[in-house]
Parts: sequence; structure tokens; C-alpha cells
Amino acid sequence: MQLPPTVTERAFARLAEINEDAQTPRALRIAVEGGGCSGFQYDIKLEETSAEDDIVLEGRGQRVLIDAVSLPFLENAVIDFTDELIGARFVIENPNAASSCGCGVSFSM
Repeated sequence: MQLPPTVTERAFARLAEINEDAQTPRALRIAVEGGGCSGFQYDIKLEETSAEDDIVLEGRGQRVLIDAVSLPFLENAVIDFTDELIGARFVIENPNAASSCGCGVSFSM
């Protein structure tokens, strides 16, 4: 049985801030694609609608979408938000990744 990723309270809070003044609230889409310097890369973007086969994770009135193809790559991962000196961004702590690049956007399995 696959365990879906967990979304931290901090990530949901940041998504709520993003959507605070939006006429149409957007969901955070997390996808895994081939490419990047390590073989796979994360595609993180905001979307207004979900697809029929999306897994929807909800919290604080916000939604995180993950397509069915990406789900096995994100099993038991943690989706978080970090605000550091080098910048603020959504990050993924993925226990399935054997290695990752320095920027944390691409990984190998």
C-alpha cells in the first residue's frame, strides 16, 4: 500500500497566504518528471483546477495536487515550505531518493 506524501502546516500556511487575495484560489501541484541533473525532477506550480486522477491533500482550506503517475515517486515524502537567506520555496523531503542535486530540485532513485 502506497502512503501519500504529508504536507506540513507551514506549507499549507504559505499556500493560504498566496491565495489570501486571489479571486480563484489555486492549488499547489507537485509532479515528478524525467530530467534534471540526477534523472528525475520536481515540477512545482500553482493550478486552478485538478485532474480526475489527482490525489488531493487538503489542509487549512488549501489543496495540494499529485497526479497518479507521480505518486509512487513521492510515497511517504514530506512537502514543506522553507524561508531561508537564499530564498523561500516549497521543498520536498523524499525518503525514496537515493541522491539529489545541490538545489534539491532533481533526484535519483
